[in-house]
Amino acid sequence: MGFQTHSSGEPEAIDKALQHYSKRIRLASLENGHFNKDTEDNIKQRLIAALFQFRFDEQEI
Repeated sequence: MGFQTHSSGEPEAIDKALQHYSKRIRLASLENGHFNKDTEDNIKQRLIAALFQFRFDEQEI
């Protein structure tokens, strides 16, 4: 997916991940047919937290 590993690249990497999953997040944020902003924010926060649990190395796997 091409995430940058340097600290200056972290905001860009997070933005890319959020953009990549934006449609899925939006669908998961539907409750009774209505969009729930709190649910969307919660999912985004959990995704960002999960990203920081991974170590992104320069080398390809």
